[in-house]
Amino acid sequence: MLRDNRYPSLRVDFQEFRLFLWMLTKWSLIGGVIGVLSGTASAIFLISLDWATHFRLANPAILFLLPLAGFVVGWIYHRFAGTASQGNNLVIEEVHSNQSRIPLRMAPLVLLGTVVTHLFGGSAGREGTAIQMGASLADALRRVLRLQPEDRRLIIMAGISGGFASVFGTPVAGFVFGMEVQSVGRIRYEGIIPCLVSACVGDLVTRAWGVTHSHYPALANVEIEPVLLVKVALAGVAFGLTSILFVELIHTIKHWQSRFVKYPPLRPVVGGVAIIALTLLLGTQDYLGLSLPLIHQSVSGEGVMTLAFLLKLIFTAITLGSGYLGGEVTPLFVIGSTLGYTLGRLLGVDPAFMASIGFVAVFAGASNTPLACALMGIELFSGGSPIYLIVGCFIAYLASGHRGIYITQRVGTPKTAWSDVEIEESLKSVAERRTKKSN
Repeated sequence: MLRDNRYPSLRVDFQEFRLFLWMLTKWSLIGGVIGVLSGTASAIFLISLDWATHFRLANPAILFLLPLAGFVVGWIYHRFAGTASQGNNLVIEEVHSNQSRIPLRMAPLVLLGTVVTHLFGGSAGREGTAIQMGASLADALRRVLRLQPEDRRLIIMAGISGGFASVFGTPVAGFVFGMEVQSVGRIRYEGIIPCLVSACVGDLVTRAWGVTHSHYPALANVEIEPVLLVKVALAGVAFGLTSILFVELIHTIKHWQSRFVKYPPLRPVVGGVAIIALTLLLGTQDYLGLSLPLIHQSVSGEGVMTLAFLLKLIFTAITLGSGYLGGEVTPLFVIGSTLGYTLGRLLGVDPAFMASIGFVAVFAGASNTPLACALMGIELFSGGSPIYLIVGCFIAYLASGHRGIYITQRVGTPKTAWSDVEIEESLKSVAERRTKKSN
């Protein structure tokens, strides 16, 4: 019988396989070290943050020192931070450009600044601090190990994954977040090994230090129902539009602060006074700090007031727009869950069910990381109703347009075929060009 040469025999490329084994070994070791560093840093941060929150709740009058605390931290950053003041945007930009050093001082500065923000009543989150600590420690490790410049992108991505996973206790979401957050519509799969190892090790190390994470009620495993899918999609549009409002309000406050308050350390003072005034006007401190009770009330079905999402959005926009340190993610969780609860009542859906979807969907729209957010929802809510979490996150992502909390993200794939954005254009460039065009 003649041999059919159209179908050659199976061949193994041993050279390629050896390269794979070398890459697996190298990046597993490096990712593991980054995971230990970022997990330990997150443990220190979360323990400090827990202390600050309890102290503030036990001493509510400390809120009146928020403007003074803001000035002190603002002066320290103005005097000593340098490029570290760019925060997450510097981290993301370095994955693309691979040019500027991420200073090691970013880690202690952002930890101190965020703890002070929460201690005195600012409305902020945690993820920004964890990402910056993880990335700055990872870049310092690269300098110690004298790794090649082409390895730097991967080590920074691993630092992002380790920080995100360890601060929220979500290793799968952290793994994907590190590969997804740099670009809109594109995942950098070259970071699979370092990001996966760093996320898993970081989470394990943080837990080994005795840190516990928030637990939420399991999401019911609802079968696919066309009417419910449509309602979740409609809510997804609302979640995406809310993320736009969040992003634009922060940028607007930053713009007006920089225009009228020329000395940067004074900007947190103005914001601190505004936070105090709003708190006294409302007669509640529910919207200060992380506001975790609002999340639990929403996803457990206890209920929150209709405009709770808007109030938390305003408090957070003033805090971050005025220059206080902290992340955006936990406030976005609060905004999304409280908005979801309200939309659930309006749409005739279990409010707790919709609150669980909103929890991650508003963040998906604001951060342009729908896959990581959907996976985070699956992790946090025990795997129930994954299709609804996915629909909510991806619709919010599309509805939010080419905006985001990370302005150095670059467009990998435009969200719409007829969009005016260009491939590899940063969100900052998109916003500036559109502003000039409208004027």
